[in-house]
Amino acid sequence: MKLKKIRIGDLLKEKGYITEAQLKVALNEAKSKGKKLGEMLVELGYITEELMTDVLAEQLGIEKATLEDIKFEKPLKEALPEKLARRFKVVPVDVKDNKLIIATSDPTDIFALDEISRITHKEIIPTIISKDELFSALERIYGTEDKLYKIVDDVEKKIISSGSDEDILRNLAEDASVVNLVDSIIAKALTDKASDIHIEPDEDILRVRYRIDGILHEVLSLNKVLHPAVISRIKIMSNMNIAEKRLPQDGRFKLRKNFKDVDFRVSTLPTNYGEKVVLRILDREKALLDLRNIGMDEYSLKIYEDMISKPYGIILISGPTGSGKTTTLYASLNKLNTPEKNIITVEDPIEYNFKLINQVSVDETAGLTFANALRSILRQDPDIIMIGEIRDKDTAEIAIQASLTGHLVLSTIHTNDAASSAVRLIEMGIENYLVSTSLIGVVGQRLVRKICPHCKVSYKPEKELIERLGLDNDIVLYKGEGCEKCKFSGYQGRIGIYEVMKIDRDIRSLINKNAPIDEIRQKAKENGMRFMRDSGLELVKKGVTTLEEVLRATIVKE
Repeated sequence: MKLKKIRIGDLLKEKGYITEAQLKVALNEAKSKGKKLGEMLVELGYITEELMTDVLAEQLGIEKATLEDIKFEKPLKEALPEKLARRFKVVPVDVKDNKLIIATSDPTDIFALDEISRITHKEIIPTIISKDELFSALERIYGTEDKLYKIVDDVEKKIISSGSDEDILRNLAEDASVVNLVDSIIAKALTDKASDIHIEPDEDILRVRYRIDGILHEVLSLNKVLHPAVISRIKIMSNMNIAEKRLPQDGRFKLRKNFKDVDFRVSTLPTNYGEKVVLRILDREKALLDLRNIGMDEYSLKIYEDMISKPYGIILISGPTGSGKTTTLYASLNKLNTPEKNIITVEDPIEYNFKLINQVSVDETAGLTFANALRSILRQDPDIIMIGEIRDKDTAEIAIQASLTGHLVLSTIHTNDAASSAVRLIEMGIENYLVSTSLIGVVGQRLVRKICPHCKVSYKPEKELIERLGLDNDIVLYKGEGCEKCKFSGYQGRIGIYEVMKIDRDIRSLINKNAPIDEIRQKAKENGMRFMRDSGLELVKKGVTTLEEVLRATIVKE
């Protein structure tokens, strides 16, 4: 198949997705590392994998494929054998007569297309798919679950026949069967788009659970004899002390999975039934989100983008743990990150590594606190400072000092909504006038689950609910009935709901007067702020999420 010749860098620059400076940096990095320019642009965080896929599809004049386009049927497996699919990193989409439609993340690999055509004796029609969806499709078509249970059986037999001597079990941690078992547990978690893997011993079993869209799902129940070998294997991968079982430990490791690097943050905890381990999956793609893709509505996004374009001041992202605050911060840094700016972060811990950004990890045992790190950062000529969290008066004071001396400061704070954040700083002991002078704006946010597209159905809500929420009488809403693809939850994926409070003259005056939170909130609404619930209800009307999710995640303040 003949494809158009393209210069992807020039195309992305023409469309305004990257700057000339970013293109030069990426070209130099790609040349020195022997990588393709598109791959380097994604790795540097200048564009997302999804954007690259869209632009390539448009420019090459080929169709873009998604998981929904692929027929997960037996004829596909027969048309393209597993070894061939995995070797060339392609998946079969459909078979029509003598034509095999395939999806690949690199449709410019003519050698691969020719080889597949030669071996299958079919005409190959390529489509393009993102690497994430390509991996998911490979696992769905060719399967991991049956293989996983076969590996479990092999490991159990080996451990039982070896005995329970601890030294033998430690050696088994390096055994190929145990390595395969742990790798398969991780691979399935990535396929299921889990954020965390919980491996926890019970009285007589070893339970494996994945956190998907904020909810824990049990995926495996294993023989307890596997526990020492599995935990030891993960400890070795994370550079932990495998002999230490009485104290909690923390570690990290990186794997090449799904054709990309994925970081894992690991924590062990001694329990009454043995050590539990949790692996947090740090998918770099999530850190490279474009601000336009985090779910913020156009109106609020325009206000927020105006905030982060300011040369100095403080911007706070507020919400409880697990509400997506770090994702919003990283998406903001991703937009601001250019070779002309010196960006420094102080985090606890560093979740994702960024090119061109200097990242500092808090280490309180060594005396490196947020406050101490910030004092040193101010001597490093920064333009933009990102603080993982403002937890105390010391950190707040230095952050405000930095913002008042010509630096843009971004941070998070644990409050229920945007209006509460200014009051929280005052409660920490910061003078009212310093808060009102330094603060540019605050974003309050929550995460809500999205309706599963595979089992989505419409329904008419009760009249009482329509009236209570001020919805149109003829409104039609949606929900998920539950299916295999969403583990019968009715939901798949999550999206943010936001409220963006700009600190204007009226809000500054209220902060200076020590006005109550409700008064600040009401004035912000009068001046154009949309509450989180309003943001959520817009997503409900669009069929993105359910009423139940929005009501669960938000609190109405009149």
